[in-house]
Amino acid sequence: MKISGKLSSALIVFSLVATALTVMAYPLDGYEETGIRRVEGARLANEGLAIGGFQPPGAMLTTEQVDIRLVNSNVTLPPADAAFTEQIKGLLGEHADRYGIAVLDLTDLENPRYAEHRGDYRQNVGSVGKLLVALGLFQALADTWPDDLDRRKAVLRDTIMTADDFAHSDHHTVRIFNVETRELIRRPIADGDKGELWEYLDWMLSVSSNSAAAMVMRDAMLLRHFGKDYPVSEEQIRTFFSTTPAGQLTRLFQQTFWEPVTRNGLSLDQIRQGSFFTRQGKANVNGGGNSYATARSLMEFLLKMEQGTLVDEWSSRQIKRLLYMTERRIRYASSPELKEAAVYFKSGSWYKCKQEEGFKCGAYRGNVINYMNSVAIVEQEIDGVKLQYMVIVISNVLRQNSAVEHQTLGTEVHRLMKQEHGVGAP
Repeated sequence: MKISGKLSSALIVFSLVATALTVMAYPLDGYEETGIRRVEGARLANEGLAIGGFQPPGAMLTTEQVDIRLVNSNVTLPPADAAFTEQIKGLLGEHADRYGIAVLDLTDLENPRYAEHRGDYRQNVGSVGKLLVALGLFQALADTWPDDLDRRKAVLRDTIMTADDFAHSDHHTVRIFNVETRELIRRPIADGDKGELWEYLDWMLSVSSNSAAAMVMRDAMLLRHFGKDYPVSEEQIRTFFSTTPAGQLTRLFQQTFWEPVTRNGLSLDQIRQGSFFTRQGKANVNGGGNSYATARSLMEFLLKMEQGTLVDEWSSRQIKRLLYMTERRIRYASSPELKEAAVYFKSGSWYKCKQEEGFKCGAYRGNVINYMNSVAIVEQEIDGVKLQYMVIVISNVLRQNSAVEHQTLGTEVHRLMKQEHGVGAP
C-alpha cells in the first residue's frame, strides 16, 4: 500500500507498507484442487497457450513436489554458529548495522547451521505481515473443523467472496483470468469483484494485494465469530460490522490474528500484525496495535511451517504452497543465481523521504525510512546435493535502492551456500 504524505515546504513523504508486485503463489498444476484461476492462466501461459509469460525452471515443481520437508525431523533452531555468522555478516558490507539477518542451512539435517546478526532487531515488515493473516485464517479453519479436512477444503474452494469497502483502496494489480475464454485482465480489485477464498489468499500472497489481504482478514474474523455457520450472506456481513461495538471488533481482531501467534509458540513481543492493510479496513476495525517482526521470529515461523506444526501439518503445507513462486520474481528472489531453484518468498517494504539537496528520492530509496524485508526458502539440487536453506533479511539502509541490495544479497548468499557444500561451478 503506497501512502503519499502531504506536500509541505520541508517534507515529501512516500510510504510503501506493502509489497509492489510481489510474486509467488500456488504451484502451476493447482487449479483442479484449488480453483485458483490465476494459477491455470500461468500454467497455460507457460505452455504458450495464453498471455502471461514464462516461468524459470525453479517454478515448475508440481503440487506434490512442493511439500514441507521437516515433518519427521527433530531439527530445532540451533545456537548461532560464530564462523557462519561472520560469513553472512561479511556479505552485508559497511551497512551491516542497518540489517537484521538470519540464515538456517538445512542441507545436512544431521548438522544444521544457523547464522544470526541482530536477530532481535524489530521493525515494521510491511507485507511480510500477510503471513500472519494466512496463519489466522488457517487457525480459524482448524479450530472450526478440527477433524474435517474435506470441509476446510470445501470452504476454501466454494466460498465466494465479493469485494466491498474493506478493499478500499489499493494500487496493486491482480490477475483476473477467464478460464473459458483465456482472457487475462490485470487491474486493482474493485467493488463487486468475486473470487473464491482460495483466490483471495492467492491474490494476497502472489501479488501482495492489500485489498485481497483486507478481504481475507474480514472473512477470517467472520469465520472466527460465526464458526460452522460461515460463510454468511452479504447482508449478514454488512449488519455484523455496522452494528458490532468497536471494542468487540478489536477483541475479535486480536483473537483472530494475535492469539494464533502465541498458540503456535511465537512471541507477540517479536512478531505481530496490528491492523488491516487498507485504509477503509482500518476505519472499519481498529486492530489495537502496531505491526512488526524480527529476523529470529520469522525464522521460527518458517521452521514451524516446515515441521508441520504451524496450526497443523495440512495447514503448514498449504501455506508453503501459497508462498511458492510461480510469477515474476522480484527483489531478493529476482537474483539470476536462483533461476534454477525453487523459491518460497514474501517481501514487504516501507520508505519515506524528505527533501535533501543532491538526493533524489525514489521507490525503495528513502532517506528517512527505507525498510525492506525478505523471507525466503530456497531449494535446489546441484551435483546430487539437495541445497535447502532459509533466509530472513530485515533492512533499513538509507539512500540505497533496497530492492537491488536484497537481489544482490540473494546472489551472494546462494553462492556461499554452494561454496559451503562444494557444488556448482567454482
